[in-house]
Amino acid sequence: MVHLLRHGPPLRQGLLLGHTDEPACVSDCPEMRDRVRHLALEHVVTSDLARAARQGEHIARDLGLPLRLDTQWRELDFGAWDGLAPQSIDPAALSRFWDNPEDHAPPGGERWSDLRVRIGEAIGRLETRTLVITHAGAMRAALSVLTGLDHRGVWALDLPYRALLSLRLWPGSPLSGQVIGLVTDSAL
Repeated sequence: MVHLLRHGPPLRQGLLLGHTDEPACVSDCPEMRDRVRHLALEHVVTSDLARAARQGEHIARDLGLPLRLDTQWRELDFGAWDGLAPQSIDPAALSRFWDNPEDHAPPGGERWSDLRVRIGEAIGRLETRTLVITHAGAMRAALSVLTGLDHRGVWALDLPYRALLSLRLWPGSPLSGQVIGLVTDSAL
């Protein structure tokens, strides 16, 4: 089993925070620790961005597990839009991106296929019984890689802050899997 946990709320919310290193509101997030305490874990991996990494440090320490930072688990790179409020971006350009992130990536940003490749490589390095603390875009890319769903299929999923997604990877094939469960605050 591999578990993907979205980081808690960043200090500034409502922005396109891709590679912008925005810290989390609360680095020691009790709700996140409580959410994963029951899981049979042996490893903790996080994005290297502060909003995931600081929370990963606390969780790994509490569970007595090693922590590995991995840049490949970063959020989608929004390029010139990174750190901006969606309202400050040309609405037509933003709409084209949401409709087709492959052909209309943000200026200087990452295409959907590039994110999928990056996350596919990161999945291929995971060991069983791993918790990955990451971002909504990376979680959606993981689902896309593992299930074959396109961006519309995975972007339709609500992954609020602290959402936990549990996946069973099929033996012998690291890039196929089964979604076991999704826990969000509204599901508690």
